[in-house]
Amino acid sequence: MSVTSLKTTAKASQHSHSFHPTALREYDIRGIVGDTLNEADAYALGCAFGTKIRRDGGQHVCVGYDGRESSPLFAEKLIAGLRSTGCNVENIGLGPTPMLYFAVKDRKADGGIMITGSHNPSDYNGFKITLQNSSVFGEEILALGDIAANGDFETGDGDLTIIDIQDTYVTRLLKDLQIDLFADRPLNIVWDNGNGAAGEILRRLTAQLPGKHILLYDEIDGTFPNHHPDPTVDKNLIDLKRNVLENGYDLGIAFDGDGDRIGVVDEKGDILRCDALMTIYAKDVLERHPGAAIIGDVKCSQMMFDEIARLGGKPIMWNTGHSLVKAKMIEENAPLAGELSGHIFFKDGYYGFDDALYCSIRLMNAVAATAEPFSSLSSHLPKLFNTPEVRIEVDEAVKFDLVPQITENLKSKINPDFQINDIDGVRVTTPDGWWLLRPSNTQNVLVSRVEATTITALNQLKASVEDALLEIGYDFKFED
Repeated sequence: MSVTSLKTTAKASQHSHSFHPTALREYDIRGIVGDTLNEADAYALGCAFGTKIRRDGGQHVCVGYDGRESSPLFAEKLIAGLRSTGCNVENIGLGPTPMLYFAVKDRKADGGIMITGSHNPSDYNGFKITLQNSSVFGEEILALGDIAANGDFETGDGDLTIIDIQDTYVTRLLKDLQIDLFADRPLNIVWDNGNGAAGEILRRLTAQLPGKHILLYDEIDGTFPNHHPDPTVDKNLIDLKRNVLENGYDLGIAFDGDGDRIGVVDEKGDILRCDALMTIYAKDVLERHPGAAIIGDVKCSQMMFDEIARLGGKPIMWNTGHSLVKAKMIEENAPLAGELSGHIFFKDGYYGFDDALYCSIRLMNAVAATAEPFSSLSSHLPKLFNTPEVRIEVDEAVKFDLVPQITENLKSKINPDFQINDIDGVRVTTPDGWWLLRPSNTQNVLVSRVEATTITALNQLKASVEDALLEIGYDFKFED
């Protein structure tokens, strides 16, 4: 989630800092490098988080960073801040966000910080923060801001160790590969890394996988010269689709900039949205955990929730945001959760954090277990007509105020056959489908999605979204 007004004043002699995350709903700190995010912010965050760790009785913190040009320097300053509080830091270096999460678990660290701009443009960067058993978001982010604003830091002289955890991480990923399934069906896969931070891990992983593998843009380059690393945007999957079709491969897998979100295409080159992908995972998980709760975010298709129920699970619709979903997983003891954006979380056999590389292993198992094409695993799902996530640019300062205005407008005139769910944004369900508008957690946009049983109904629901936006002063039209 973005924090676009992160201001830090660092006075080294007085050890005084202030930073101001702007939204309670934020689960990480993010901004534009040199504008709303700078080196002093990284140092101040290190001081503040290190202070929290020390006061909670800990001392051990892991740090990792992605391939953006600003990330190594931000890592240096962050580590300096952590060490100044007496925290001992293990620097795991360049790699994907889930490798940092894994390091915190594997090394039994008290917490960890990943420096990454995720799927945002190359001039962004930020920090994803975790504790050993929970995420840091919302009120806890603000609490760090208060510590920094008051300059109320612990002091000490912590150690720094540089560690290489890459092979250990790859070994853990491979642990859940059901290798016996691949004796008769070694899968051929195209992988699109999008020049993101998972490139080196992807090379090491695929070198040990059965079948043939084509790697696209595995060189880590934070300027993203080939295409933007966001697998939820269809145009970013064009190269993946083409290579799957030209080579006759079984499937294609894409990652975002820091390797915690997955995108998938089948052997026909058709995109499998992550809510449909979740039904494949749910079938496998519910065989081991009958009746278990499975969580999907508010952007997911009704088809996904219905299929989970059909399979005997307990579907739960929840807020978007990876930290919010993780917290709900703990509350519900859910073995699986997912967001349409490609964050998918396994507590069935894994650690409960979002790891696109691990999701790939579980998907390979599901495909290899059938003699049929990959597309057969979702061919029974009802045919629905829907949009991908559509992003509507708005002013960051007001984005959280817009949807309540829309909701109030709707409640004054809503058809009695319609249902309004305002758990996260506003989701309007009609007899023919549903539509959603919600403020993005990571960008200055409203996110919309529309789904219907027919093309005619889809167009009608799109028009409803356009009308709702026009009422609050935004003249928006869906692309054909």
